Amino acid sequence: MQRTMTTPGTLAELDEERAGSVTSDVPSSLASDRLIVVANTLPVRCERRPDGRGWSFCWDEDSLLLHLRDGLPEDMEVLYVGSLRADVPGAEQDDVAQALLDRFRCVPAFLPKDLSDRFYHGFCKQTLWPLFHYMLPFTSAHSGRFDRSQWEAYVLANKLFSQRVIEVLNPEDDYVWIHDYHLLALPSFLRRRFNRLRIGFFLHSPFPSSELYRSLPVRDEILKSLLNCDLIGFHTFDYARHFLSCCSRMLGIEYQSKRGYIGLDYFGRTVGIKIMPVGINMTQLQTQLRLPDLEWRVADLRKQFDGKTVMLGVDDMDIFKGINLKVLAFEQMLRTHAKWQGRAVLVQIANPRGGSGKDLENIQAEIDESCRRINGQFGRPGYIPVVLVDRALSSVERMAYYTVAECVVVTAVRDGMNLTPYEYIVCRQGFPDLDGSGDDGPRRKSMLVVSEFIGCSPSLSGAIRVNPWNIDATAEAMNESIALPENEKQLRHEKHYRYVNSHDVAYWSKSYIHDLERSCRDHFRRRCWGIGLGFGFRVVALDRNFKKLTVDSIVTDYKKSKSRVILLDYDGTLVPQTTINKTPNESVVKIMNALCADKKNVVFIVSGRGRDSLEKWFSPCPDLGIAAEHGYFTRWTRDEQWQLNNQCSDFGWMQMAKPVMNLYTEATDGSSIETKESALVWHHQDADPGFGSSQAKEMLDHLESVLANEPVCVKSGQHIVEVKPQVLHFSRIIHVPVLALIIVVSFI
Repeated sequence: MQRTMTTPGTLAELDEERAGSVTSDVPSSLASDRLIVVANTLPVRCERRPDGRGWSFCWDEDSLLLHLRDGLPEDMEVLYVGSLRADVPGAEQDDVAQALLDRFRCVPAFLPKDLSDRFYHGFCKQTLWPLFHYMLPFTSAHSGRFDRSQWEAYVLANKLFSQRVIEVLNPEDDYVWIHDYHLLALPSFLRRRFNRLRIGFFLHSPFPSSELYRSLPVRDEILKSLLNCDLIGFHTFDYARHFLSCCSRMLGIEYQSKRGYIGLDYFGRTVGIKIMPVGINMTQLQTQLRLPDLEWRVADLRKQFDGKTVMLGVDDMDIFKGINLKVLAFEQMLRTHAKWQGRAVLVQIANPRGGSGKDLENIQAEIDESCRRINGQFGRPGYIPVVLVDRALSSVERMAYYTVAECVVVTAVRDGMNLTPYEYIVCRQGFPDLDGSGDDGPRRKSMLVVSEFIGCSPSLSGAIRVNPWNIDATAEAMNESIALPENEKQLRHEKHYRYVNSHDVAYWSKSYIHDLERSCRDHFRRRCWGIGLGFGFRVVALDRNFKKLTVDSIVTDYKKSKSRVILLDYDGTLVPQTTINKTPNESVVKIMNALCADKKNVVFIVSGRGRDSLEKWFSPCPDLGIAAEHGYFTRWTRDEQWQLNNQCSDFGWMQMAKPVMNLYTEATDGSSIETKESALVWHHQDADPGFGSSQAKEMLDHLESVLANEPVCVKSGQHIVEVKPQVLHFSRIIHVPVLALIIVVSFI
């Protein structure tokens, strides 16, 4: 295959001479680079030839992956990696792969059938899909119960996808754009191999809130894998907000917003967050609107529904689409607004179900029963209130229904994007004889009733948004949508059409690739090291001037020096940060005494802790210096008196600050106040991460206002807010006659 990378870039340890996975220090321009699009399935249709000899292939014109090319630079090559929707025998796989590469620039990933079933129908559809759509496996009868073997199959399938990508990858020139929840583990495999590879990811499904996502046993593995990307895309801010909340609550990583861009600092790399709903292919839809088949189909439907107001639903037969809720709302509308009996018709197109299960069977049975009940109660000769179309329709048939519908109703209880409203708006705008009155007819009009739980809802500001679980409110919205004045319908349609026309799929892909290129600009300006095993692997990115300290060089300089100052932190250095018992063990005391025994050394513990605790803990170390409360108190040896490094004796400000801290402590479960001789510290590491951080910001503003005229400083740190006098830093207090080396030790 062309442009194959033959030298791996795996970096397993922190070695300066292997500080990058690629050699170039200058990134290529976007126009000359290549994009590798990776998804579960290729945008290609394939079927066995009638004679049984070989396969025939054609582009899948409905595939989003195919249409995203419209927004890319003309000279940017696009290569697709994914699986086929057909079971190709092993003996034919090489020929099929070569044909797809030569004719379609596609690289197929052939998964063994058993692996494919456990990967797609197992972990993807039984665990991730329900969870991402807010369904928890409360009983074993529900799909979604975690199965370790399915997770292992998911990881293995992602690894096979990575191998196919690596076969054709040129890490210096290529961008890799991964799509959807099927390949959440893929970024880790690629990043482990090529530290500076430019990787983007876009999630086409919802991302659940942290309260649901945290129930997934492999939650950390998936988050860490996604953070190996350079840019992560979501349809809406809600989905992005949920992801950011998960990173904060489970990994302790906070996001920052700068100049309109959201980013996560992950070991020196900035992982960008992109919020951009996908659009439709305007060119394809407008071409289909000119097909001759459409005119006669529209004419037939107008004749069928002559004198009726058509409300339309177009959904997959899926437990999350809310079709049953829509039918019940329509029934309620007919009951409470009798004027629509005999006049309003709900046409529900239910695309054949792609899955199976007891829940889906129950939903389908409920829909059928509701339709029979409504048609039996409100139907009459020449009038069928609910028309259920439960077969697959061609795109032209579907567009004909869009064209005659006065309103489209989407009541999905959870959906990633749902482009049905966009297609409907374009069809209502684009048909040349929409109202049967020629080009000089009235202005176009359309109405939408959409669930607030779908991705396109925030973009359609003129739509009537509903909570689909509220049957009465949805019924009133349906009535309002067809009862509004014509001028209002026209204005809403025009507003929607302007948005859909300008934010099509080309705009979406162009915007995403632009942000991906921007997110990767620093790749070749930093030193990158890969560290960690499995899904704990991450790339540490540091400034190019960074120089790694080695044990050998430290030992050499230590032996050469004649006068040394050794400054040691306490928490996180001499004792683990996570331990509850903060008393140093015998080994730490022994090391301190050994360092102090060398007459060339001046050894100091520099800590924010109080002097009483440090004095008690290190009483066996007679020659150890201690700087307590960040240098407010210092003592050079055990036998010397404590020195006060600030002459301020007025601590009246504590009487002002402590009531404020008490107020926030009472309101914030898990927080506490530490009272020192020179400072007050409010801790919130054991509080809810989001609430604790919010309260800390509020307290900071409150204290700064209350203590504005006091000689103190108010600072926030990692899970703390501290109030202390304005004192000199410890580094300005300590003086050593001959100084050859200062060592500051701090382990994370």
